[in-house]
Amino acid sequence: MAKRNTKRTSLSEIATMQKNGELHHDVNAPIGESLGEDFWDNATIIEPQSKTSVHLRLDSDIFDFFKNQGKGHLTRMNAVLRSYVEAHQPK
Repeated sequence: MAKRNTKRTSLSEIATMQKNGELHHDVNAPIGESLGEDFWDNATIIEPQSKTSVHLRLDSDIFDFFKNQGKGHLTRMNAVLRSYVEAHQPK
C-alpha cells in the first residue's frame, strides 16, 4: 500500500504558510465542467457500515507483517479480509 503524502496542519499554520508564500495555486489550471442543475436530483445518502469489535488471535508473523507497514495496519487487515469476502461472493 502506497504511503500518502499528507500532513496534519492547523488553520493558523495554513495561514502562516499562505503568508510566507508556501501555498501554491495554479491560476492557469483549467476550470472543470459544470455539473448541471440536475446533478444532485437522484443522489442518495449511503451511511457507512458500522464496525464490530472482536478479539482475534493471529499468527505473530501475520500480525507483524501488517504492523511493520506502519499506522493503519488494522485498516489494511480489514481491507484484505473484505477483498477475500468479495472474491468469494456469488455473482
